[in-house]
Amino acid sequence: MIYVILLAAAYLLGSIPFGWLMVWLMGKGDIRKVGTSGGTGATNVARVIGMPGFLSVFALDMAKTVAAVLLGAHFGTPAFGALCGFVSIVGHCFPIWLKFKGGKGNASMFGVLLAVNPVMFVVVGIEWLMVAIATKYSSLGALVGFLIMPVLGFAMSFKIGLIFIAIAVLCFWTHRENIQRLLNGTESKIQMNVKKLAIALVLIGLLALGLIVVFNVL
Repeated sequence: MIYVILLAAAYLLGSIPFGWLMVWLMGKGDIRKVGTSGGTGATNVARVIGMPGFLSVFALDMAKTVAAVLLGAHFGTPAFGALCGFVSIVGHCFPIWLKFKGGKGNASMFGVLLAVNPVMFVVVGIEWLMVAIATKYSSLGALVGFLIMPVLGFAMSFKIGLIFIAIAVLCFWTHRENIQRLLNGTESKIQMNVKKLAIALVLIGLLALGLIVVFNVL
């Protein structure tokens, strides 16, 4: 019974629409309508309220998934924690509060990586930054990261590898329109200062890692 409760909690955590809430509270309307991608994630938020909004939503979307993984691992096993992370990403992409239309799972995916193994977070984070800086396509960096995830997961355990495959498949599905635009050459390029973005993401990662350490100590 405890596992069912934890999975439900993971979904509800993931379904908290921080991007939608932030844009709505600032009086900008529904991010799914005023943004260009129709999602509630940090990248779409950045198009409406800029870098501060992006960083805030990215950090919050990571944090809710980190919390889901840590709760699952605390009361279960590391693999169950990863499963809770997957369910949290499902909640982010398909939130019950917004008629199951949410974000695409980028920040939430990074939250799972950080909570499961910080080294994996660093590896995929560096990959994302390198691809994004080289190509100016944030989505392409994310897609490559989704391919790397299962490999890193299987390096930890067979169960985590399978869960990471599920995460990758889900995220590829949510990015299907980005994939089509990349193939057509019509995908939007990053408008933010990539160097400042990189520094900010590093700081977010360090803050989240510190919170994980505190949680484990307590």
